[in-house]
Amino acid sequence: MKKIILSLMLLISTMAINAQKFVLIDMEYIMKNIPAYEQATKQMDSLTKQWQKTIEAKSNEAKSLYEDYQKSASRLNDQQRAAKEKAIMDKEKEAAELRQKYFGPEGEVMKKKEELITPIENSIYDAVKAIATQKGYDAVIDRASNQSMIFASPRIDISNEVLSKLGYSK
Repeated sequence: MKKIILSLMLLISTMAINAQKFVLIDMEYIMKNIPAYEQATKQMDSLTKQWQKTIEAKSNEAKSLYEDYQKSASRLNDQQRAAKEKAIMDKEKEAAELRQKYFGPEGEVMKKKEELITPIENSIYDAVKAIATQKGYDAVIDRASNQSMIFASPRIDISNEVLSKLGYSK
């Protein structure tokens, strides 16, 4: 019986020694506390609104041309009708091309994000990696992106340590 208890205690202590060290960060919290990120986000929002207005203006031009066409279609000959239809289609195409240019997978929004936000995200990643390596953490989990996390102890959250590493003390 003593051997079983001793073996069990040895097994438990071995498991405790080999336990992995997990910590948490809150990327939303970290980013909210980095002024450059807030500025980049505001700049992105401003550009997005500006580009959206440009697209809406083109769409409204196409809509206006279409409404004018409907009002006068009965008085137009075939050649005039075809010209008006082409003008409408060209405006709609321009709007679609602008939408793709600004908001497509390789559009201006993605380029601006790469220019403004990605360097900040990379510096956060580098700080997290440095802290994890230095302190021997096996995994760092982002609490903000994990929807299934119900509770995590605040003592394993290293978000403020990451901010300090980046030069933003909290």
